[in-house]
Amino acid sequence: MATYIIKAKKILTVSKKGTINHGAMVVQNGRIINISTWEKINQKYQQVPVIDCGENIICPSLVDCHTHLLEFAPPSQFPITKKTHLLAGKAILLDALYSGITALGEQVCGNPICDLRVSDLKQAVQDVPMDITFAANCLSIGFQRIIHFSAVTGSAPIPRENLVNKEIIKALAVENEYAGENFFINATPANFLKSEVPNAGELIYSQQELADVVAIFHAYDKQIGAYATGEQGIQMALEAGFDVIHHAHGITDNQIEKAAGLNTQVVTTPLGSTYLEPNSLEEILKLVNAQIPVSISTDAYLPPYEKNAVALSNDRKTLMGPEALMAIANPYMTAMLENGYGENDALALITRNPAKVLGKEDQFGSLEVGKDANFLVAEGIPGIDIINPSKIKSVYFQGGKVVSRL
Repeated sequence: MATYIIKAKKILTVSKKGTINHGAMVVQNGRIINISTWEKINQKYQQVPVIDCGENIICPSLVDCHTHLLEFAPPSQFPITKKTHLLAGKAILLDALYSGITALGEQVCGNPICDLRVSDLKQAVQDVPMDITFAANCLSIGFQRIIHFSAVTGSAPIPRENLVNKEIIKALAVENEYAGENFFINATPANFLKSEVPNAGELIYSQQELADVVAIFHAYDKQIGAYATGEQGIQMALEAGFDVIHHAHGITDNQIEKAAGLNTQVVTTPLGSTYLEPNSLEEILKLVNAQIPVSISTDAYLPPYEKNAVALSNDRKTLMGPEALMAIANPYMTAMLENGYGENDALALITRNPAKVLGKEDQFGSLEVGKDANFLVAEGIPGIDIINPSKIKSVYFQGGKVVSRL
């Protein structure tokens, strides 16, 4: 159907319209052309076909703005070879789609197992019904001898001095599509055991080097993000002018205030992925109270942080992926409700805010006239009422149904 109406018990728009009880949305050629109460829509569009979702709800589809699904996840999930690497990556993308996610922020860091560049990955996923935005990064892993990679130098480790090579930085800026974890201010533990990564958390750059990196990206009119943890690492990111801080584990009250003043966005990762404990409920609320756009992402695939493993019914041996987004967001979204925020504000953590990180908030992340018709039909509000993807009945991408459990 080129044009149709879809109606439900309520629609969460995650926009100024808030929640529309007994709402309806008109979709034409993949975009939303009207959204209001069923009564008003029915009066205006009497000849348009109607999809009635009954007692289910409609809301924006989910956005996971920090993932590693195409480069690092395939060999951790499947017994693949180089020939089948990208095929496995596309299978993982389907899992994300089944989980209600229609937009991803995918990190490309340079991988010793496969020599894939941003252009290779973009070409491979052209036929996947998802919006994928790529970040071109440098990566530092905190082994006994810290090793470094970059998205533009391939599968071989590079010397530390190449991380600040201006030609490499310019190449990263050209390839980069959004402010991902472009530069690792701290060395990462990745998915390795603590004993294997004793230098996780070590600072990689000087303050001047970070300022130079940011200046190059901004000269190309590109936003830039940082992997930053611990008070010192986060402070360096703020002072250097990074647009987005990923993880931000260990952020202080003063740094939250500074980030708010600088309009810095924060992407939190409850599954872990740094040498520090993930952000607490109290820290997330402080970020939200400071009116900082906060996003929750999976950083998938990861083993959950020790304290979260029990809550997620995971033994920490199993890596968790896109299917976990609603579950890891649930405590934070629930805390927002308990502290006076509305359901649309809470849902923004996994819809509108991450769309803003991707630089695509005018395209999706909320249900508004003119935006892509990317939405879910579900038994309840994702991350609040439901955490199991099986409770998502349908997933729509640009107006077309791509997942159906009805």
